[in-house]
Amino acid sequence: MSSPDQDATAPQPDPKPDSQPSAQQESPWVFWRGVLITLGVALGVRQTVIEARYIPSGSMLPGLQLQDRLLVEKLSYRSRAPQRGEIVVFHAPHHFDPVLKPNHQAGPLRCLLVNLPLVNLVPGLQEPACDAYIKRVVAVAGDQVVINPRGEVMVNGQRLKEPYVSNYCPVDEQGMGPCRTLNATVPLGHVLVLGDNRGNSWDGRFWPGGAFLPNSEIIGRAFWRFWPLGTAGELNSPDPLKPAQPASAAAPGAAR
Repeated sequence: MSSPDQDATAPQPDPKPDSQPSAQQESPWVFWRGVLITLGVALGVRQTVIEARYIPSGSMLPGLQLQDRLLVEKLSYRSRAPQRGEIVVFHAPHHFDPVLKPNHQAGPLRCLLVNLPLVNLVPGLQEPACDAYIKRVVAVAGDQVVINPRGEVMVNGQRLKEPYVSNYCPVDEQGMGPCRTLNATVPLGHVLVLGDNRGNSWDGRFWPGGAFLPNSEIIGRAFWRFWPLGTAGELNSPDPLKPAQPASAAAPGAAR
């Protein structure tokens, strides 16, 4: 006869159900949390560092073609002012022009939403004040600017060298045409921007409230074309007032 110590152990109570949710229970929340974090980071980068844009019009022909895809960086102008020759993306004149703005009020949240991919394709959501324009800086603060009827530019008494312009405004025998002229000094904190397609660009020459773009309205500097692949590369933005480097002035160490 066995002793009590040798008896089979008494039945143990059933373990309590695990109070922690299983991996399968967590997975939907973990997935959507990851999606939200990813979207938040992407949106933050787009708003503060870099974003992609496409060319919707012909105002920058021939250098920038319709539907070209560009990268726009937003860091340079935090530490310096825009320079002549640079291609900039900026808020539409309806956002800052004193004549146009009263009829086109749009808050930053609405503009953020209507410019999101796919959302901006929904009919009826578009607002001119939320659009972005792309032009080239031809004059900066303090420059004395003269633009003739053809759209040719003189800055501080010197004719700009603009190899990127191939289409000037048409003029008649008297030298007059549909494009507006300008003779003014660029005020502090502003630049003058024009389209490379000088004969077909709604730029500072035509804005009803004034010709000059406030630096604060610039979104960023277009610096790289990534589509189409055949023309991908850095965007050329030489200062049109500075002479090109002579071919003989090779960099140190370069073959002559």
